[in-house]
Amino acid sequence: MTLIISFKDIKAWQKSHEFVLEIYEITKQFPKIEDYCLTNQIRRAAISIPSNIAEGFRRQGFADSKHFYNISQGSLEDCR
Repeated sequence: MTLIISFKDIKAWQKSHEFVLEIYEITKQFPKIEDYCLTNQIRRAAISIPSNIAEGFRRQGFADSKHFYNISQGSLEDCR
């Protein structure tokens, strides 16, 4: 069992961080016309995933943390 001291210890955060890096590489190949539309939208949604996991980690109380984890999950669905 791994002790979770930081949000960086959370497996979901680690995987979502890798996902963001992959999204940036993939979207570099998108047509230039999509820079301010699709590219921007998918990058922002991807970044929202680990950001909300990190924010939820530091919140006091399960309900408050769960709120941010749910936002993170919604951002993941937005990327799909």
